[in-house]
Amino acid sequence: MKSLLEVKRVTRSFYGVKILNGVDLTVIDGTITGLIGPNGAGKSTLFNAVSGLFPPDGGQVLLDGTDITGVSPRERVERGLVRTFQLARGFPKLTVFQHLMLYGQRHPGEGLLASLTGNRTARRHEDELAQEALAVAARLRLSHVLDNPVTALSGGQKKLLEIGRALMAKPRLILLDEPMAGVNPTLTGEIAEHLRALNAEGVTICLIEHDMKLIGHLCDPVIVMAEGRRLTQGRFEEVVADERVQEAYLGGRH
Repeated sequence: MKSLLEVKRVTRSFYGVKILNGVDLTVIDGTITGLIGPNGAGKSTLFNAVSGLFPPDGGQVLLDGTDITGVSPRERVERGLVRTFQLARGFPKLTVFQHLMLYGQRHPGEGLLASLTGNRTARRHEDELAQEALAVAARLRLSHVLDNPVTALSGGQKKLLEIGRALMAKPRLILLDEPMAGVNPTLTGEIAEHLRALNAEGVTICLIEHDMKLIGHLCDPVIVMAEGRRLTQGRFEEVVADERVQEAYLGGRH
């Protein structure tokens, strides 16, 4: 089994309060790995440190064996490390289609000359990005809302758009922060099937989720965090049977 993401002794404090207290964990290439733990365990902060949003105070983050601890968030995305957020983000005045296009890689408009001259290569690439955006929207069943502003979407549609933006970045590894939070049960199942399909196509997934039933059906392995550290790791049945997990996460022995 090959490690795609390695987190080594990562620490992070805010205003003198230590949130990450020497986290060590590994995400194996090709897996759907669950990351669980009580509120305040440091899960979202860890995603922020791994994705480069907040650099760690200490420790290392390695992607496919390469140290990316000091690499910018944009370069991490270019290397295939993409994350989503618990609260779906976006630009209120942009449509679903425009959001997807915005997250496409190697935009021709990013170069001054291309944006001014509108050359043939730039137009061809823009057309290719548009086709990718349409395909992603169709895959996630968002085609009927392509021209809608993000503010007009339901909570579940916003979650799907978060996944769609991640797909436009051509990910090797997606960090999903509570992709099913606030979503109705029917759409929860649909999102889970999308994640299984992506994983079958070679995308590695690590997700934070509080729905234990969903974690049990979707994730292997499962990593448990508590008090800013990795508490344990294993199959879902193993970790929920661990007395330390029951004490820290499930509220005592069951």
